[in-house]
Amino acid sequence: MILHATDPLIFIAAFLAGIINSIAGGGSFLTFPALVIAGVPAVAANATNTLALLPGTFASTLSYRKQLAPIPGIPMPLLLTVSLIGGILGAVLLLKTPESAFQAIAPWLLLFATVVFTFGKQIGKFLKTHFHVGVAAYLILQLIIAVYGGYFGAGVGILTLAVLSLYGMSNIHGMNAVKTLIAGALNTIAAAIFVFSGLIHWRECAVMAVGGIAGGYLGAWGAQRINPIIIRATVIGVGVSMTIWFFIRYYSR
Repeated sequence: MILHATDPLIFIAAFLAGIINSIAGGGSFLTFPALVIAGVPAVAANATNTLALLPGTFASTLSYRKQLAPIPGIPMPLLLTVSLIGGILGAVLLLKTPESAFQAIAPWLLLFATVVFTFGKQIGKFLKTHFHVGVAAYLILQLIIAVYGGYFGAGVGILTLAVLSLYGMSNIHGMNAVKTLIAGALNTIAAAIFVFSGLIHWRECAVMAVGGIAGGYLGAWGAQRINPIIIRATVIGVGVSMTIWFFIRYYSR
């Protein structure tokens, strides 16, 4: 594999994203922009990012397997089916989105993800105080979240946790286990569709996967040594910066 000048940028972004994802989440704020900066078209960058981050998702799913518990009233196969359907719909929607249109949408997606990441806890508390959802409403909301996850993905974990909270779950470890399982399912099906569509930039994907695995390993080691508040503030800063950069990049033409 011939290395390119932008590969160190991609590797470092993925390495840092692996650390961030293992502690606070939000690594896509680094990896997706890094691919775009490296010259990968926005739609392909989004698809490549989804596949490259899968190893970290699998690792998280395995680490939470003992915490996974049934959701009252919802069989796990049904929840996974809904998530897979949403992931397929989101991935197909991305494939149907013209490059120029996605470039216009990307800044708004990053803005949405940044707001969700920044104010996720406050939004979740407000919604839990004022709303409660039953089985049908929860599955519909999860389908919408899965479509978003298959289409873009940043912030999908926080949205999943918020909806689980609205449904009445309160055990954070169990909720995280469900979240990682859902994310793994919808990202896997979306990544498979992207692979068969020919959107994946394989060199960049390989470099990013290696960096993400290395960063995830280090993040797991340092999770109890690094102040999560510092990591969270860093992610928010990166999210805001990248959102502004994407708005300027597209709308100042």
